[in-house]
Amino acid sequence: MRLIREADLNGKKVLVRADLDVPIEKGIVGEDYRLKALLPTLKYLLENGASVLIIGHLGRPEGKPDPALSLEPVAKRLSELLGQKIKFSPDYSLITNHNREIARFGVTKPSYSLAMLENLRFWPGEEANDLDFAKKLSALGDIYVNEAFASHRAHASIVLVPKLLPSYAGLRLEQEILHLSGVIENPARPLVFILGGAKTEIKKPLIADFAKIADRVLLGGLLMFDKELEKIPNVVFPVDSADGSDIGPETIKLFASITKEAKTVVWNGPLGIWEDNRFELGTRAIAEELALLPGKTIVGGGDTIAAISAFGLLDKMSYVSLGGGAMLEFLAGKKLPALAALGYY
Repeated sequence: MRLIREADLNGKKVLVRADLDVPIEKGIVGEDYRLKALLPTLKYLLENGASVLIIGHLGRPEGKPDPALSLEPVAKRLSELLGQKIKFSPDYSLITNHNREIARFGVTKPSYSLAMLENLRFWPGEEANDLDFAKKLSALGDIYVNEAFASHRAHASIVLVPKLLPSYAGLRLEQEILHLSGVIENPARPLVFILGGAKTEIKKPLIADFAKIADRVLLGGLLMFDKELEKIPNVVFPVDSADGSDIGPETIKLFASITKEAKTVVWNGPLGIWEDNRFELGTRAIAEELALLPGKTIVGGGDTIAAISAFGLLDKMSYVSLGGGAMLEFLAGKKLPALAALGYY
């Protein structure tokens, strides 16, 4: 896998596959940690003479334009964070009328210095992993850079475009691999996983894998009701709950006693419905415990980041992974299509 620092960028047009799937309410971006994490790579590219076209997705528009899922607010917020105007391109002709565009531009690429293309999932070819769509995307740049660790599905911009252009891992993607690999290869022990949240379809099948590498696996969220997981060694269930919507006070004590002894903690998924202040105590209490740990704390997943950020503790964690499901699959030893496309394996 090649890293961005190995690329000759001067005068090149670079497609940056970014993680732009951030919460938006009434046209305003909410939690923007993922956008801030993109800044070092954008600055590096621009400082080294590249023109940049940012591509990515937001939500699930099901292959057709949806104004509520436009990336225009994301371009605006990222412009503010970067301190430089990002031209937003809702012009679908860059993709849909590609042949006409190539005829107009001849052998050159479309003209842009710093721009963002509209939501890739507005085109059905993205999620369908369509080669023709990937070819049209790849014609917009000279080089491809992946900075979308969280986007781990086999979609066109993730697995096909990097095969059509010289491809590199961005600065943040490099950090993701570095920190998460350390958990697998040689973690400081005891190693504790904390898993919660409402989305159990990805987490549940991986818990047996985590139990093999971790000393303890602590469960909250909807996972704490899954009796099938009780047969897995090293899994610790809550001993009480708050109306079934949060871990209870005795469980907070139990989990805290385990994490206090840990040298490495990996956390993905809130432990209760933290958005409701009646049920935020468990998630907040464990976040506060981890903030005091001298060992390594790795947290990931959009809901987890949002919760810890709301508690003002995000900067107290050793590393914040942009991946949710991608982070978990990587730690479980699964091959991620995005990394495979870059030659990581």
